[in-house]
Order: sequence, then structure tokens, then C-alpha cells
Amino acid sequence: MNQCREIGRKSAKNCNFEVLIGENIKNFWLMRLKKLLLINFKNLRQSEIELVDGVNCFVGDNGAGKTNILDAIYYLSMSKSAFTMTDGQSVSHGEEFFVAEGSYATDDGRAELVNCSFSRRGGKVLKRNGKEYERIADHVGNFPVVIVSPQDSELITDAAEERRRYLNAFLSQMDRRSMQALMRYNAVLAERNKFLKSSSDETMLQIYDMQLAEHGQTVYEQRRDIVERMKPLVALYYKVLSDDKEQVEITYRSELEQMPLGELLLRSRERDIINQFTTVGIHRDDVTFKIGGYPLRKYGSQGQQKSFLIALKLAQYRLLAETAGEKPILLLDDLFDKLDMQRVERLLSLVAGEDFGQICITDCNKVRLEDILSRAGTKYSLYAVEGGDVAL
Repeated sequence: MNQCREIGRKSAKNCNFEVLIGENIKNFWLMRLKKLLLINFKNLRQSEIELVDGVNCFVGDNGAGKTNILDAIYYLSMSKSAFTMTDGQSVSHGEEFFVAEGSYATDDGRAELVNCSFSRRGGKVLKRNGKEYERIADHVGNFPVVIVSPQDSELITDAAEERRRYLNAFLSQMDRRSMQALMRYNAVLAERNKFLKSSSDETMLQIYDMQLAEHGQTVYEQRRDIVERMKPLVALYYKVLSDDKEQVEITYRSELEQMPLGELLLRSRERDIINQFTTVGIHRDDVTFKIGGYPLRKYGSQGQQKSFLIALKLAQYRLLAETAGEKPILLLDDLFDKLDMQRVERLLSLVAGEDFGQICITDCNKVRLEDILSRAGTKYSLYAVEGGDVAL
């Protein structure tokens, strides 16, 4: 415990995280994005970007297309936007399709080519090394990625659905079983809710409940376990970012803590029939965030909330690395949003260390970013983004 108190007072660059949290990830394989090709992706009409293995910085005015570059990288890993946008909304105005293609390489010499395309008439196609996936969901987790963006604030300010969506996306990169169980749960839930609007037949409800209980228990256990694994990591990373000024906590909340889902469904059956929808289950679970023992949403400043979200994503990064055996790509969008210079410098010193791999950063202020990176002793490449054009 004394080490945890002390770590906030040390330089983040020199912290020995393995002493505190176990497995050494410095020597894990590194998945690098070597080249990014974009056609009609949002405002990026045609761009070909060569990336370096370390820190890649994209600078330009608001609306220039910096965030779109990071979203394209996220697309290649997750087959969807990092933001609340449909595939159609990611097509340039007036165009019928987009293409995002990434050329990857690993430390062991393996080359990978991922192509994600979407057309308004033909839909989305995802290929790996020229072979189309039968199920796009099978791609998720093969090219791990973590993004930190201003939109993360919705995890704190919005309803529980946002936090569940975050956990689900996180788990989908770690274990396909959780994604499959969740998809089955949601399908059965939709059928049960539809059935409740027209019938109260006990036999059918028993069948639905048995299926919900099976799949729901799997998702509950995986969500609960991943939050427990995140707890010490979030606290530790927050200590570094805040210089050990506050303590934070993350907790998973579920009705399944009290009793199995099958029993919950049986007890709520009469209420479900009256309301004509399912009133209990993992689709009501939540994650709570606290600072100093109080709700982060009410008592955390904007800087504290942003620091917490970054700590959350860094914890996610580490767990993904441990699961995959390789370091994900880290995307830092609008780096200075709601952070003071000291916290930004601690963050950059931290992620520039050996625990992290390839990083992409966006910011509006070239001079400010170069100054902090230079003081952190970080090597980087800088790209100017203007009106959808990218230049090194």
C-alpha cells in the first residue's frame, strides 16, 4: 500500500508498474499500423498516411479532420465508428461509399491487411488479407485498440446504457464468448418483450426465462470480473495523473448480486406481465464512479472527471494487452480537453514509456504539443491536417 501512495510522487516515466500490478507487458508484441488509406471517409476524400511505430501527432484547426483519422483507425479494429455515427454518416457528403484500409506489421514479422468498405447500396464489407469475414463480429479483438476522446464524458454524465455499452465493447475485444452471450441475451429479451405485449402464457415465459438466465449469468460474471480487475489499475493510473491528490473507485452494480437471474425473473413475472416488458436483468446493470467516496458526476471537477476517464482507458489498455499478448494502438483525441498542462505532461510521460506501443494524438496547438513532447523526451512524427488533407 505504501508503494501505491508513493507512486503519485514519482515521475510517471520512471514508475515500475509491474512491481505494483503484476505482469510485465513491456516485452509484449507490438501491433503497428504502418499505412492508412482512406477514400471518402467523412471529410477525408483521399488520404494515404505513413505512420511511425511510436507517437504520431495530428495537428490542425477544429473540423480539419484530425478526429476522423483516429476514427478510421478505430473502424479498422472494431468495424464501426468510435462515436455515435452510422456507417452511412461516415461517407463523405455527396458520395456513395467509403474505404478504409490499414497495413499492419508485428514484431515477429507478420504482415496484415485490413480493408473496411461501405456503400449505400451494398452495405459493409470487412476483409482481412483479402478474405471477407462471414461474420464481421469475428474480426473484433484481432487488432486491439483503445481510444480516449472528449465524448468519453458521456460515460459519467449520461444514463447507465452508455456505461453498459462501454463495458460490452471492451469485453468484445477480450473474449468473443461475452459478445455472443450478450447478442443471444438481447435477442431473447426482444422476443420476450414482444411476447409480453400479447400473451402471458407460462410455458413460453419459462422458456424465455431459462434462456435469459443462461446467457445473462455469463455476461454478468464477465462484466463483474473485468470491473474487479480494473479497480486497482484505475486507482493507480489516476494517482499518477493527479499527483496522488484524490482517490477514485469503480464498482459494478447488478440485481444479480442478490440472487440468480432465473429467480429474479420468476419473482417479477406478474409485474412484467402488467408492464408488458422485462423489468429485471443485466440490461439494467450499471457501473458507479466515485471520487473521495462521493459520486464523480456530482463532486468531480471537469479536470478530475477527464483524469478519471483517462485512467479508466489506460486500465482497459493494460488488460487488453495482457489478454492479447500484444500492445493495442492507443488513440488520444483532443488531448488537452479539460486537462491542465501538468496532467497532460504526466500522461504523455506515462504513455511514452515501454508499457505502451503505437500512439496517435490529435491537438489544435502544434507549438504546445511539441513543447510538452520535447520536455517528456518523446520521439514523435507530426502531421498537419487541413481541410481533409494530411501532410507530414
